[in-house]
Amino acid sequence: MKEVVQEVLQRARRIRLMIFDVDGVLTDGTLWYGPGGGELKAFSAHDGHGIKMLAAAGVPAALLSGRRSKAVTTRARELGIKRVFQGVEDKLSVFQTLLKKERLQPEDTGFMGDELVDLAVLTRCGFACAPREAPEAVRAHAHYVATAPAGRGAAREVCELVLRARGALEPALKAYLA
Repeated sequence: MKEVVQEVLQRARRIRLMIFDVDGVLTDGTLWYGPGGGELKAFSAHDGHGIKMLAAAGVPAALLSGRRSKAVTTRARELGIKRVFQGVEDKLSVFQTLLKKERLQPEDTGFMGDELVDLAVLTRCGFACAPREAPEAVRAHAHYVATAPAGRGAAREVCELVLRARGALEPALKAYLA
């Protein structure tokens, strides 16, 4: 993991809910369609395990996607993600509703997004993250830009950063050595 400035660690330490966009964050952004028009998505097991580690440390995840996909529903269920919002045109409105429902302040949330439609949430959450492939306009508003590619470890990198900031990464790793 790259060297992280103190301000980023402070922001990450405060996170009580980490929200992820799907296409271009948990996937590489490629849209695959089968012969019958069905959509296929490839998810990284590494990203998924990072999300599980984060949840085990008391920081749940949420998914906030502009697209709707059965594959996302299945993956969220596999990872134990209960807050799943798909087909969202107004991400800011859903973000604000989620804050009220969970009784959180914007500073208590992190969001990882990759596209211009994510800027409204990225500029309001406490810890804005982007994959390295995001357009410059998005990366410019991120507190942290992952070095790993989207759909291939970027989300895991952010999860481990949050765990490290909270002092929970080393204990989590030690549990695997027991």
